[in-house]
Amino acid sequence: MSVQIIQATINDLDSVRQIGIDTFYESFSSANTEENMTHYLETGFSLEKVASELGNPFSEFHLAYDGDQLIGYLKINHGPAQSELKDDTALEIERIYVLQAWQGQKIGQLFYDKAIEIARTHQYTYVWLGVWEKNEKAIGFYKRNGFVEFDKHLFTLGTDIQTDIMMRKEL
Repeated sequence: MSVQIIQATINDLDSVRQIGIDTFYESFSSANTEENMTHYLETGFSLEKVASELGNPFSEFHLAYDGDQLIGYLKINHGPAQSELKDDTALEIERIYVLQAWQGQKIGQLFYDKAIEIARTHQYTYVWLGVWEKNEKAIGFYKRNGFVEFDKHLFTLGTDIQTDIMMRKEL
């Protein structure tokens, strides 16, 4: 397997939208109702919303390919694009998602390493993220990479209000 990570542009709109839908559904459909999943996927990954995110100069999408196959993506946010803190001294990792067939092959670690490299290039003092409290696999991944919990916030999926654990890592 030879994985390449490339930064997405607006020309990748359809690919970014589809990998977002596919990975989110794979990751969370078993723990949520079909109605809530459908609603979230239609709103959270609408063409307009993804185009707006791709066009935001303070957000970056990085795509992982195994040959011609798109297998996952990373979304990071600088300053005003951050979902919560909007801290100019920090980078937010908003999403690291990998298709299930490629999980366990260190693709998430490649994305994580890319995010840390970008944060260090910008001389940020820390990196932060939010992760669903029931996503034990992701929480374990971030803890292994030196993140610690510092707060919580609420995330609405359809009609379900869920709790995200906010984690950070000092650089």
